[in-house]
Amino acid sequence: MVRIGLFLGFLLVPVLEIWFLIRVGSVIGGWETVALLIADSVLGAWLVRREGRRAWAALRTAIESGRMPDKELIDGAMIVAGGALLLTPGFLSDVFGFFAILPFTRPIARRWLSWFLGRRVRSLAARSPYAPLFDRTAGFGGAGFGGAGFDGVDGVGGTSGAGRGRVVHGEVIDDDKH
Repeated sequence: MVRIGLFLGFLLVPVLEIWFLIRVGSVIGGWETVALLIADSVLGAWLVRREGRRAWAALRTAIESGRMPDKELIDGAMIVAGGALLLTPGFLSDVFGFFAILPFTRPIARRWLSWFLGRRVRSLAARSPYAPLFDRTAGFGGAGFGGAGFDGVDGVGGTSGAGRGRVVHGEVIDDDKH
């Protein structure tokens, strides 16, 4: 299914780009369309450079403060992807490129990307032979983490102990030492 989607994407996107370029060229003229594409590329290169520097500075700040730079890494990847889209000639790819690069649209693109990748990872995990390990609905002693001997309280087997069964507090005594 993914291969068919990629095939259609690589087939349809250039056709749509060419069709749109012809439509724009027929409205404003051929040389004006080329000039608009060049201006679009120059603006995009300047914007990629500026936002790339900002993302790099934010990444360094996050690392120096000891914080996990997840947002900064995603922003950097989106700037690179947006720059690649701006390199391809055409107005449609430039729209998506600018959407990934501009600082006021990047949070929206980041949310969409996070949603899409989250769905994709859950789908792949569900089809994995290790799917029972990711099952959060199984109770304590079931097919989830509880069945593997984890109770999900101390951060080893899940996110919390809620809904995972009874937690028995106590002390571990090593009989070999006595």
